[in-house]
Amino acid sequence: MLSIIIPTLNEAARLPATLEALRVGQEAGLISQIILSDGGSRDDTITIGRQAGARVVNSEKGRGQQLRTGAERATAPHLLFLHADTMLRGNWVEACEKFIAEAPTNCAGYFRFRFDDDHPMAHLIAWGVAWRCRFAQLPYGDQGLLITRQFYDQLGGFAPLPIMEDVDMITRIKQAGRLGLIKAEAMTDASRYRRDGYWQRVWRNRRCMAAWRAGKSPEEIAQFYEK
Repeated sequence: MLSIIIPTLNEAARLPATLEALRVGQEAGLISQIILSDGGSRDDTITIGRQAGARVVNSEKGRGQQLRTGAERATAPHLLFLHADTMLRGNWVEACEKFIAEAPTNCAGYFRFRFDDDHPMAHLIAWGVAWRCRFAQLPYGDQGLLITRQFYDQLGGFAPLPIMEDVDMITRIKQAGRLGLIKAEAMTDASRYRRDGYWQRVWRNRRCMAAWRAGKSPEEIAQFYEK
């Protein structure tokens, strides 16, 4: 049984597709609850979530804090953290069931990454992500994170960071356990990349990672990322 935790903030345009993709997991009995941890949406995000049967909890704004708040309300023995603009595809239910059955308690799972775009740069970035995950063991939050409640609590949960909360969590997972690939796709909305330019977004992300490794505070990195 699985609790899905989705941080939201004005995601009315993209959330319906994400929730629709989860319906097959509900019908199969894999998902016991979907939690939207909302940071103060002013659009129809909350209404959309409740109409889909999700539980909505209010949280202080900031993805790390929202993920943490959502996890506090989760009741299933396995947690799946998922971005509001990321759709699970294909045989994801069977892939999750297989991972849950076979992976040790201290192994967290992530999905293959792809964009909902056939632009050559979208495919190149997806290839780069696969390479990064294989050789650096560094998936990002838009690839989902499946983890046992026991291991999540052992790690102390998500840190209440405004940004880089996924990198922080992955680092702690690798120190205390390991990561494994869930053999299904997580397809992320590419609208921000199309709007800003693929190279520009990639460069921004790389600068954020470099700043994190250089010891810059999450608040400083967030200010740059949101420009």
